[in-house]
Order: sequence, then C-alpha cells, then structure tokens
Amino acid sequence: MIILAVDTALGACSAAVLSGDHVLAHEHREMARGHAEALAPMVQDVMRRAGCAFSQVERIGVTTGPGTFAGQRVGLAFARALALALGKPAVGVTTLDVMAAEALSRTASAGWAVAAADAKRGEIYLGARSVGAALLEPILVPLAEAASRLASLAERNGIEIVLAGTAADALSPLLRSSGFAPTDSLIRQPDAIFVAHLAAVAPEGPPPRPLYLRPPDAKLPAGSP
Repeated sequence: MIILAVDTALGACSAAVLSGDHVLAHEHREMARGHAEALAPMVQDVMRRAGCAFSQVERIGVTTGPGTFAGQRVGLAFARALALALGKPAVGVTTLDVMAAEALSRTASAGWAVAAADAKRGEIYLGARSVGAALLEPILVPLAEAASRLASLAERNGIEIVLAGTAADALSPLLRSSGFAPTDSLIRQPDAIFVAHLAAVAPEGPPPRPLYLRPPDAKLPAGSP
C-alpha cells in the first residue's frame, strides 16, 4: 500500500511517502509558522522523489491534533481535499500517538512511551502508547497532575518509559520523583513517517476532523467544520 502522510499540527511541517514499511521519500522541517505555504510544495517534492504519481496513492494519513489551531487545520484541509480529489480514504491519527510511536521505535528497553506537548498556561497535552496500541488517548492536564494520571498505566506496563514531546524536559523530573524511570527520546515534533505507519493500520472512517482539547482562541464562522 502506498501512503502519503503529512503533519502540520505542531511546530514542524513534514511529508512522507511509504510503500508498506519502506520509506520512498521524506522531508521534515521544524517551523513555528508558515505551514500553509510550505506543505503543498513539500508534498510535490516528496512525490517526485518517490517516483509516484498521485493516482498511485492508496491512503492519506494526517495528524488531527492536539496542536495549534491554524496548524491542525492546514494539514487536515490538505488531506481531506486530496482524498476527495483522488477518491481515496484520509485517515487521522493524533500528534501524541505519532511521537510516542517514534519514541518506542528508538528505544528497545521501554515497554511504553509517553508523549507530552506544551499546551501553555501550565498545562500539557498528554498521551501514551505501547508498541501495539494507544494506552492513553490525548488529554489536557496541568503539568503537576501528569504523573498521577500515569500511575495506573505504570502498574500494568512498568515504571520504565520513554518520553517524547516539547514538555518532556518539564515532565521528566516529576516522573522521577514519583518513582518512574523515564528516558528522553529527544523527539519533540511529530514526523510524517510515523503518521504513515499508524495510518496504515488505522480503520477507515469519516473524514478526519481536528482534535481540540481546549476551545481555540480563534473563532470560525458559523457552519465551519
């Protein structure tokens, strides 16, 4: 299966083309803004380098959030429009699941991974997964409460975990003081390669929609998706 995957939801823009587990082409750039201008040329470039026509794409993967209001919508609008044009499914996966999946791929000893992204205002977006499945769907919690939220997962999966995301530095000492043994993967942003890996095994459903864990500061016109 040839999958085109994109991510613009947080502080990076990335695109990847995979055939099964083989990466045909990939690009990843960290950026705080400018996702809308960067995404389409990036996708065209990875498709060219992969040697694939858009008609060969069988599935499109995209991050749904949590993330920035504008960033989430850039990737989702692109993926949904392309899926409609090609008559192929678009599959959404969360930014936290993507980062946790990559962290696990880099760390053989840990049985599960925690992804924590800075949500500002003393809060973080928190999620966790094992190799095979999500253990904690994304939630918005105060940083100080994160360790207690993970305690029940540690009872089943062990205290040794691997961390990812922009809040990893702040979360690590709290976990250590609560008896965890965290290892920092140094992954800070989602990558489209792992969007593709997760999208390949995710069930098809309705067109993906943005995942907002906090009401956006920006307001959309009535009737917008």
